[in-house]
Amino acid sequence: MSRNHNKNRRLVIAGMLGAITIVLGLTPLGIIPLGLINPTTMHIPVIVAAIAEGPVVGALVGLIFGVYSLLNAILRNPSPVAFVFYNPLISVLPRILIGITSYYSYTALKKVSNKNLRGLTQVLWILIIGFLSFLMYKNISNGASTLNITFVGILIAVSIGLFIYSIKTTKEDFPIALGAFVGSMTNTVLVLGGIYLLYAKKYVEALNIPLDQAKSAILGVSITSGIPEAILSIIITTAVIKALKSGRG
Repeated sequence: MSRNHNKNRRLVIAGMLGAITIVLGLTPLGIIPLGLINPTTMHIPVIVAAIAEGPVVGALVGLIFGVYSLLNAILRNPSPVAFVFYNPLISVLPRILIGITSYYSYTALKKVSNKNLRGLTQVLWILIIGFLSFLMYKNISNGASTLNITFVGILIAVSIGLFIYSIKTTKEDFPIALGAFVGSMTNTVLVLGGIYLLYAKKYVEALNIPLDQAKSAILGVSITSGIPEAILSIIITTAVIKALKSGRG
């Protein structure tokens, strides 16, 4: 009975987080407007599912994310480069692997948890707060919209809260942060790497970029989008996982 209950609970959670992923994709909530950068949030439910419920649930939510990406590209054709997502090796497989890599990187570091991880956690939050503060400064200097500034302000407040919590608690956040970072970069590296290996010429032609600039163009996207998305994943995933653990315990 207990085994069936756990199985049913995990299926429900997978379906719920998969539905959240689709809602993020269909609404403006899928993109967080931070002014200079606009990172996506669609991969975050996959990471949360993996860390909270294990690699199978994470992979299932990733599968839902991937199938949505495939159907969205085919049915809505939202951009000139949507054709790259017709290939499941780009639209589906990397999203499944998000759940697997984030879970195992989280558990690997959790097993070797020690006092030094608390220091790493605090350094991590200081770096994130510094990055977001710089982003806030640039947004204000460039006259960004109130919405952009508000979102950055919220992320700074959450990061400060998590930093203070990391000082007071005996539990380390670094394994969660690493899982979120690895999961996010899995999505970035595999999707953009697949685009480069399979569609570099067609991709740059669709964007009117010279072929000899394909590598630098795709690498540029991985840095300008990948790193901010990883930071956003760390902030949101850590806050959600901590809330879930507090609710259970």
